[in-house]
Amino acid sequence: MKKLFKKFSIQGKLGILAVILGFFAIFAGSPYKNSSVSINSKELALIVEKEIDHITAEELADWIIKAKADYKLIDLRDEKSFEEYHIPGAFNKKITELNDGELFRNEKIILYSDGGIHAAQAWFLLKARGFKSVYTLLGGIEEWKDEILFPVIPDNLTGEETSKYEKKKEISKFFGGTPQTGSETETSIKPDIKLPKLEMPSSVPSTTVKKKKKEGC
Repeated sequence: MKKLFKKFSIQGKLGILAVILGFFAIFAGSPYKNSSVSINSKELALIVEKEIDHITAEELADWIIKAKADYKLIDLRDEKSFEEYHIPGAFNKKITELNDGELFRNEKIILYSDGGIHAAQAWFLLKARGFKSVYTLLGGIEEWKDEILFPVIPDNLTGEETSKYEKKKEISKFFGGTPQTGSETETSIKPDIKLPKLEMPSSVPSTTVKKKKKEGC
């Protein structure tokens, strides 16, 4: 394990240490502290180093738009925050509720919280208990707000950039967000933007779905 750990980048090492420390923090005050878990340290280290333990906000948005149903999205924040706003299709659960029998080891599970540490703790817990397809949302709900709900659309776009940011605008509106114009520096000092109403999107962005051509007569 020591030799494997030495090969990792600083980010990889910090990621592993954060998850391990978070795991022990869970059991310090958890009703499951007497439960047995198994940890494959080599597998854990490789997952963190190769960055295959998370998905991006853009990927999750694409899954929701395409109505994919092969995953379960878990919001680990407190109930009040969840009720104020959550990503469409998410379920609200505390870390200590992850063993209540509603999650299955063969299903794909996406975890998110405000940032990344809380979700990383839950990810470690489920991996230690034998769940195979567990991922975290990179950057958590804050990344979702920045990249999906309120993306910054730069001024003076070039031809190649126009198409990319038009798609961002469509995705933002699809989820009830509001694209922000100007530089990231300018938008970062603006007051908090009102979050969209809690309702499932009703239409698919025209820039993200290609229509099939009719075959035959």
